[in-house]
Parts: sequence; structure tokens; C-alpha cells
Amino acid sequence: MLKKYNQSIQKFGRTLLLPIGVMAPVGMVMGITGAFVQSYMIERFPILGNPAINTTLVSIRSIASIVFDNIPLLFAMGVAYGMSKKDKGIAVFSSVIGYLVMLIAMNVWLNVTGNLADPDVMSQVGQIQVLGIQTLNINALGGIIAGLIAAWATDRFYNLQLPVAFAFFAGKKSVSIICIGIMALLGVTIPWVWQFLVAGLTKLSVIFLSPAGPFFTAAGERAFIPFGLHHLWNSLFRFTEAGGSYVINGETYVGVVPALTEILFNLGPSSEYWDLMPSLTRFMAQQQMLCTMFAFPAIALAMYKTSYKENRPLVKSLMITCVVTALLGNVTEPLEFSFVFISPVLYIIYACIIGLGAVALSFAHVAIGYIRGTIFDFAIFGLLYEKTNWISFLIIGLILSVVTYFTFKWFILHFDVKTPGREDAPSLDNTLIREKQYDKIAEIVIEALGGKSNIKNVDNCITRLRIDVEDVKKIDNARLKESGCSGVFFPAPQHIHIVFGPMVEFVRNAVDEHLESR
Repeated sequence: MLKKYNQSIQKFGRTLLLPIGVMAPVGMVMGITGAFVQSYMIERFPILGNPAINTTLVSIRSIASIVFDNIPLLFAMGVAYGMSKKDKGIAVFSSVIGYLVMLIAMNVWLNVTGNLADPDVMSQVGQIQVLGIQTLNINALGGIIAGLIAAWATDRFYNLQLPVAFAFFAGKKSVSIICIGIMALLGVTIPWVWQFLVAGLTKLSVIFLSPAGPFFTAAGERAFIPFGLHHLWNSLFRFTEAGGSYVINGETYVGVVPALTEILFNLGPSSEYWDLMPSLTRFMAQQQMLCTMFAFPAIALAMYKTSYKENRPLVKSLMITCVVTALLGNVTEPLEFSFVFISPVLYIIYACIIGLGAVALSFAHVAIGYIRGTIFDFAIFGLLYEKTNWISFLIIGLILSVVTYFTFKWFILHFDVKTPGREDAPSLDNTLIREKQYDKIAEIVIEALGGKSNIKNVDNCITRLRIDVEDVKKIDNARLKESGCSGVFFPAPQHIHIVFGPMVEFVRNAVDEHLESR
């Protein structure tokens, strides 16, 4: 039961990738346009003050902002799509309807109980205007609840049979109707429960908002990555009271992301609220940048230097791929999975180093980044914006990289850790991945897993194939490594994870095509 629950939690964590994946590139667009319309940027580059250019930039920012104005709705659709098994389309449809019903139900509760605040002061008492409805400000959690209910209702009732007189409402149509009823009840219940939940999250925020808070958030994110729960961990303080509440121009923003979005994209460095930036960004992408820009090159170099000479050409290719993938795509799993299961102790040390680095950034008042930790994000949110203290970030990052390199090199050699290149490992050869031979990879994977008949279900996250099998004894690990994967592990009986990095979706598609050709 516990293992099944853990798998469900992992799956839920993966569903958060879809809305976050949309937010990330849109955030980059908003970051660029937001920086270019700031007065200091116009003074530096007068052409940005041209009416046509300025209007274009402002317009692009306004169009992009629709994504961040409707984050709960994105989470509702993303969770419904990711968690449902039977009919993802009807699940998404039902999640939207359910979310709207919940909003209006909370509005009715606030109205009936006399708690509906005046629009001028509603933000000060935890209320917000969403899609034209004044309701309780439960942020992304509201969308997540709607998505989970819709997914459950879809899988449970998509094939519901009713008496002939009501047959029109049977099957898939019943899902939305059931969601309406459930979400209406939740909408009038949540306001009462919310006060207790807020109190609990507020107590948790004491830890996160303390001087040691960045250590727990940064180290915690690294620690949860092997279990696929890091997105869930991040969402806790990014979108709930656990991340604090911030009053900006008389309006209350709950969680780090809403407050950061308002200051970064709308107010800018000239605003008095820019002083809040270091206390917000210390939980965000600058922590990830420590990994992608500094820790990862150091780890890769340490693994290369400690590998056997005859294996170094392959190790070099693998390490460069992992580092570039992290720098450009914010995907860290390929490199992390190359040592986390080989040496969990080394991985814990790595997580602690990142945590300490995050604390150092906080004390240095670094204010860089948004959600993603790529080198592009550093350029946009660090270099293009004023008052980010990016020089301190580079200094701390360089010190961290030196510490990381010598720590890893010593640990690997002292304890003879079998990192890539220190043992004969076919997985070092990722030729098939580089050449995009996904059909060939799919054939090897299916064969190595014991054939089509041994495969029960195929899923994937951002870097891994997640496959349920009938009999684990039929799995040929040696053959599986020939596919070019960078890691193989079993988080649960009859469940295998195969790490392919950011190209995993194409591998998944090829595997599905081969399985469908039975």
C-alpha cells in the first residue's frame, strides 16, 4: 500500500511539469520585455524608447501575462491530464468546469456568510478576482484540487451506465456533471477548512523564511529529485503560505512566485518593492543556477579526472552532454543519476553543498532569476536587470565549484566510487541518443525488458522512462545499457526507471509505436 501511494505521489509530482513547463518560457519572454521597458534600460539604449518598439514590448508582456494571471487554471488542466488514465480529454474539460464551479461556490459562501470584502480591500483579507469572480485566494492549490477530482471522476465514471431514461447523461457526460456536484460541495467547505490550513503553512513558513531557509529549500529540492517529488516540494513554498505572504501596493500576494512576478515583471528595479527581491529569489532559480553553472561543470570535471584513461573519451562525451543539457535546458537528472544510486552519501554531500551555497547567496543579497536555472535565465534576469548583485553570485559560484570539484574527486578516489568511466559500462556509449536513433533504442528497450508481453505500462517524466513490467527477472540490464541510457533503477517492485535525459519523450513515442504494432 505504501509503495503504491509513493508511486501516486511521484506521478502527481510529474503532472506539475506541464504548467511549469509553460510558465518557464513565457517567464523568459516576460523577463526580456519587462527589462527592456524599464526606465534605466531606455536611458542605456534610447532606441527602446521609440513609441513603436516600446508599445510592441509592452503589448508582448501583456499578452504573456495571461499565463501568470491564470496559474490555478493551468494547474487544474495539467494535473487532470497527467493523473487521468482513461480519457485525458474529458478529464481536462471537467477540471475547467469544476474549477469554475468551485470559484463561484466560494463566492456564494463568502456572500452568504457576510465575508465578501469590498473590492478595494479584498486582497488584504485573502480574497482575489479570478475570471471575473471574487473568491477566496487559494492560488494554485485550487487548480490542483480541481485537477485531482476531475482525474478521479474520469477514471471512475467515464463508463458509467444509467437507466434508459437518463442514458443521455451516462458515460463521459456524467464525469463533468459529477465534478460540478463535488466541486460545489468543496467550494462551500474549503473556506472553513482554509483557515486551519493557512495556520499550518504559516508555521512552516517560519522555517523557510529563517536565515537557514534557503538551505532547506535548495538541499531539499536536490534530495527529492531521485524520487520525482522535487516539483511538489518547490510548489509548497512557491505557491502557498509556506513561502510567506507579501503586501505590495496594498495587495497581498501569497507564496514566492506571485510576489516575484509582480515585482520583476511589472514594477521593476526602480520600485521601492525591489528591496524584497533578495528575500524572494533566494528560493528560486539562483539556487538552480548554482547547480547548472558551477556545481555541474565541477562534478563533470571530477568524474572525468577520476575515470580510467581508456574510458575518458566516452566519459568526456557523456559529461559534456550532461553539462550542456543542464546549462541550456535546466535538466539536471542525467548527471545526478550517474552517482546518486551508486553513492547516496556523495549525493547527500552534493545536496548540502548546494544548500550552503544558497544560504551564501541569501546573505550576499543576490537577486537573480525566476523559475529556471539556465545560462539564458542568468543573462536575462541577472545581467539585463539592475540591482541583482550578479557579481557576488559569480564569486560565490566559483568558490562553490572549487569546493565541489575537490570534494567529489577526493570522495570518488578515497571510497572507490564507481562513477562513469571507473567500471565497464555500456551506458557510457550514448551514440544512439546523439544520432537520434529512437526506433533502434525502442527495440533494445523492449527486448531488454523481456519483450512486449512483459511490459504492462509505459510512462515518462522529463528525463526518465517509467515502465511497469510483469516479471523483473526477465529484464536484461546489460542489454538495456546498450540503448544509451545514463541510468537504470527500480524505485518499486515491477517498476523500472530508465534515464535518457531530455530526449526521453521521443524514446517514449518510439516505444509506444513498437508496442502498438503487436
